Parts: sequence; structure tokens; C-alpha cells
Amino acid sequence: MKKNWQIKTLDEVCKIIMGQSPPSDTYNENAIGMPFFQGKAEFTDLYPIARKYCNKPKKIAEPFDILLSVRAPVGTTNIANQQCCIGRGLAALRFENYKYGFYFLRSIQYELDSKGTGTTFRAISGETIRETLIPYPCIETQQAIVSKIEELFSELDKGIEDLKTAQQQLKTYRQSVLKWAFEGKLTNDNVKDGELPKSWEIMKFGEVVNNYDGKRRPLSRDVRAKRQGKFRYYGATEIVDYIDDFLFDGKYLLIGEDGANLVSKSRPLAFLVEGKFWVNNHAHIVQTKELLNIDFLSYYFNSLNLAEYVTGTAQPKLNQANMNKIPIPIPKIEEQNEIVLELERRLSVADKMEESIAHSLLQAESLRQSILKKAFSGELV
Repeated sequence: MKKNWQIKTLDEVCKIIMGQSPPSDTYNENAIGMPFFQGKAEFTDLYPIARKYCNKPKKIAEPFDILLSVRAPVGTTNIANQQCCIGRGLAALRFENYKYGFYFLRSIQYELDSKGTGTTFRAISGETIRETLIPYPCIETQQAIVSKIEELFSELDKGIEDLKTAQQQLKTYRQSVLKWAFEGKLTNDNVKDGELPKSWEIMKFGEVVNNYDGKRRPLSRDVRAKRQGKFRYYGATEIVDYIDDFLFDGKYLLIGEDGANLVSKSRPLAFLVEGKFWVNNHAHIVQTKELLNIDFLSYYFNSLNLAEYVTGTAQPKLNQANMNKIPIPIPKIEEQNEIVLELERRLSVADKMEESIAHSLLQAESLRQSILKKAFSGELV
């Protein structure tokens, strides 16, 4: 710590207002009264978004107060951009230089979280907040620190934005490669848009697979808890448990039957499973018939938009009858194998790039914390 800096408690340098929830009959969602923030649920990166209002607030935060989450999760911060009511999940801290206070609290977020107590909900008390120590230079130095942090964060944010743009470009590239593959453009020259190579044929999904849905068997969580073992137990999109027995042995394609994933495609719609395993009734299970590469079918299925085959809105579902109607473009087995190899080559490169970007994004967040740590130990100015 620099010699001309002081160490003070938060209670000495800012006004601390602990939140208090007003009676529930004073809440509304019709913008009557003052914006009401209960906790981190309303937070964004900087400013909270009002979803509820209160016409009889108990505790009020003013514009530029720092809103601190004091109940699980502890330590998260936002800046009040308007006068607002705060519930017991928040505290408001009013600094002379609000940005200095904001960046300091962000620098100790995990330290504050470690001080949380309680079994049901971790929380920190007003006393803990008041006794928290803060390095406190003169106001001019505080402003210089804020300016340096924002300069470095601006550069960092630009890098993060570029990385996220690259992530989106890779997603677009993946979709394009899959589209080209099943239009025949990866393995044939001069294929016209909207047409398939002459050697390809269109068949229905139900014509090219053997379906084993009748052998699926769900087990309740309680039963699974009593039958823990080494065999994988699959649900719609992933392993959900390990049990002491198996239903299937071999290489199969599992296709999620229900859930929002069918529409959002946040996870692969279909995934290959090999070896001994169990499947509940949330995933269709199939094997390909002769002269159809199961990896080819898996890639194709994950390229699809299933909107027209999925029924239901509250709980979207792909039933077996609709799944069997899905058209499959099929080349000769040799070309299928060639397409699979080309997809694996191209998509593996994309996978490595995505891993590198994800690692860089993690490093960027670590660098952000490093900048804050240096700022409040006097190393930036």
C-alpha cells in the first residue's frame, strides 16, 4: 500500500443502507410507485432492470448508490440508475466517488462471498459490510484509479467482443458446413442450389432405421439411488445417472423426444452412444439399417430444423410417428463415409478453435480481477 493512502472501514467512507422488504400487498408490476429490487435477480452487468414496483417503500437507494447483494449469491454489485426501493437481499452503499466504490466492491466480490453464513441462504450482515476495510487515497488519486481501470477495461471489453464475434462466426460456419454436406456440395462439384446430386435418393427416417423405443424403461430417482452402479443411464440429452444394469449393448443413436431443446437446439438433438447403457423414455433409440452410416445420420439429424415435426407448445415433443416422416438425403455408402470424414476434419478444427476462444474468455475474466487487484494495491497509478 502506498504511504499516502489510508486504510478505512466502509462505514467510515460511505453511507450504508440495509434493505428491508415492504409488505407484499404494496408490490405491483404496473409501474405504480418506485422500482423495487429484491436481490441479484434484477441485476445486469451494470444497472438493474425493474420488474416490480412498490408504492410504500421501507428503504430507498438513490441514483449512483452501489447495490450490493447480501444474500445468496453474496457480493454481486450493480449501480442504481434511479431512486428505488431495496428489499432485504440488497444493501445500498453511497460513496463520494461512486465509481471508486463500485470497482472496489467488484474487486472483493469473492472475499465478501466467503464471509457469508447460513445453511439455507448464505448471507452477510450489516456489521460485516461496515467493518470491511477499503484502501482510501485522496479523491484525486481515486479518480485517477477509476480512469485507469476504465481505460484498461475498455481494451479488455473490445477483446472480449472480438472473441464472442468469433464464437458466433464459428457457429455460423458449423451450420454452413452441415448444410453443404447434406446438399452434396462437400463431395460433388457444380451442385445447383435446391437440387441434390443425381446419385442421391430421398428416403424417410422410418425406412432407414430400426427403432427400439419399446425396450426403453424409465426408473424413478429413488429406484436409481438404490441401484447405483457403473452403467450409464441416459435421458433426453445426456447421462443423468449410473446404475447397476443395462438394457442396450452396441452403438446406437439417441434422439431427444421432448423438452425445449428440440426447439432451442442448445444441445445436440441426437447423440451417439456406444457400449452397455440404459435409456429412459425421454429419448428415441435407433440403429441404422444396412448401407446407412450411423455417424452420417447423426450429423444429418443435428443439422435439422425440427419446427414442423415437433408438436406442443408448453412441452414440445417429437413423437415417433413424426420422426419417421423426416426425409433423409442418402448417397451411396462410400460417399456417406467420405462426408463423415470431411465433417469430422472440418468440425474438429472448429472445436479446437472454440476451446481456444473459451479459454481466452476465461483468461479475460481473470485479467479483469487482476486489474482490480492492482488498482487497489496502488500499482496502477
